[in-house]
Amino acid sequence: MTIARASHIYFLGIGGIGMSALARYFVANGKQVAGYDKTPSEITKALQELGVQIHFNDTVSEIDKTYLDSKSTLIVYTPAVPKDHSELNYFKSNNFNVLKRSAVLGEITKQTVCLAVAGTHGKTTTTSILGHLLSACHVPVTAFLGGISENYNSNLILNGTDVTVVEADEFDRSFLTLSPDLACITSMDADHLDIYGNAEELVKTFKDFTECIKPNGKLFVRNGLPLKGITYGIEDDSDYSAQNISIENGTYVFDVKTPHGLHKDFKFSLPGRHNLSNAIIALAMAAEYGCAYENLAKALATYKGVKRRFTYQIKTDDFVFIDDYAHHPEEIKAVHQAVREMYPNKKVLAIFQPHLFSRTKDFVDGFAESLSKFDELLLLDIYPARELPIEGVTSKWLFDKIQNSNKKLVQKEHIIDEIKKSSAQIILTIGAGDIGAEVKHIKAAFDVKN
Repeated sequence: MTIARASHIYFLGIGGIGMSALARYFVANGKQVAGYDKTPSEITKALQELGVQIHFNDTVSEIDKTYLDSKSTLIVYTPAVPKDHSELNYFKSNNFNVLKRSAVLGEITKQTVCLAVAGTHGKTTTTSILGHLLSACHVPVTAFLGGISENYNSNLILNGTDVTVVEADEFDRSFLTLSPDLACITSMDADHLDIYGNAEELVKTFKDFTECIKPNGKLFVRNGLPLKGITYGIEDDSDYSAQNISIENGTYVFDVKTPHGLHKDFKFSLPGRHNLSNAIIALAMAAEYGCAYENLAKALATYKGVKRRFTYQIKTDDFVFIDDYAHHPEEIKAVHQAVREMYPNKKVLAIFQPHLFSRTKDFVDGFAESLSKFDELLLLDIYPARELPIEGVTSKWLFDKIQNSNKKLVQKEHIIDEIKKSSAQIILTIGAGDIGAEVKHIKAAFDVKN
């Protein structure tokens, strides 16, 4: 059964950021949508408000019977769902069409002009910038985002169906199901070694992804990566690069060097050179698609960011609280660079929650190095997500490697008390686990407007 013929779509893991974007897409296209997730969240609540039926117990008896017809229902699941999940096994053993999220995304994008963003870092921000640029330039685009866009308050931009913008996710080799017209690779740093085994295999799979690009398609790569394509960078000799960069009132002002000449006076308000790099590749892809630079400059100036990507929670003259999703040493370094560039003489307290035992084990020295750069550090327990503990891999193990005299191991319930003891003017919460749920409590405790 094809996606087009399915009248009902049932999601296993519907609360995931990528899964929920697909669910929203199918609702908008008139399908009946329901699903299971492990726990309620803001995302599942928002879907329920759209009329999506969701339950939180792994039991077939709670599924509405209209979704138990294999002739009319398509099952979509995320690799995060365990193999012994009873609903997943029920559908597999009863002749349902059961597809991974990535395969569904591949089918949806096949009939469109597909712009895909790959890379171990920067996918979500780059995808949201690109989706916003195309939408603001009146391109009929659907963009599936891996985060909640501040501009649209959604992880889905729906402005037509001729063009799709997607994150090409390397986890579980998902991106090999795509066949993009334009694709970029932002980075190939080692990650997901629980899947790939070693960095060389990860790089090989990125090269395999470049073979998925349609004939006459275009590949964009960050300058310095060992791949051939249209290059982009910052203040270098790339095909597309940011030049003459200055900062005015916390906003980057820069020119864009392109193969067709220099285009002046672009503005971009997201801090950090890594984010400026994301903006350049989004501009390059939108320009190669056919958008006019004059329109792109206006669109970029209105871009607000993605929730939990260097998101300002409090911003006053004497106290700033920023929340970021960074969960890899290179991402933490990028956050550090951004905060030092914007607040060069301020004391910075970072609160970090490691994500996954395997990632902590694989990159413990990198985490120790990047976390040592902050003035003060509060380190939380490892967030396990889909994993079981690994013997010897603990936050204490990481803590002992960090070269910072102002460091402390803390539990989540003590974060606010520890911040109150600090004289830091800049507070950062960092991590991809449930530290995001603490943000509203910290904000409530320190926001003078409340």
